[in-house]
Amino acid sequence: MQLKFITVLLALSFFSSTAFSTEYIYRDLMANTLPSAKCESLVDAKASAAKPYKFKIYSKKFCQTQGYGWHVEEIKDKGEVACNECSDKSGLQKCYVKDITVTCKRIKPGSVGMLPGNG
Repeated sequence: MQLKFITVLLALSFFSSTAFSTEYIYRDLMANTLPSAKCESLVDAKASAAKPYKFKIYSKKFCQTQGYGWHVEEIKDKGEVACNECSDKSGLQKCYVKDITVTCKRIKPGSVGMLPGNG
């Protein structure tokens, strides 16, 4: 009896397939970070602009500007550091990172049974 049950169970699990019903919508974005708040020397300004923490925070903000449910899938390109000279202090810079490319994803509406009115 148990041998038949185990055989049937193994046959069903072997021939059944998993269904990946969650579908995603992907979108690539390119954006710039904001310049730093204070004026620093060129080396310090470039170092503070390219911190990994800033990439994480700004990439999250870039995706969230697309609307509810958008999340960071990956950071494709970390861009390049650009600097502007401070107008009131000579020799000091404010730097930012330009052309960061981020891939954002969102669950496709209706792909996981969340249709309103169908219950």
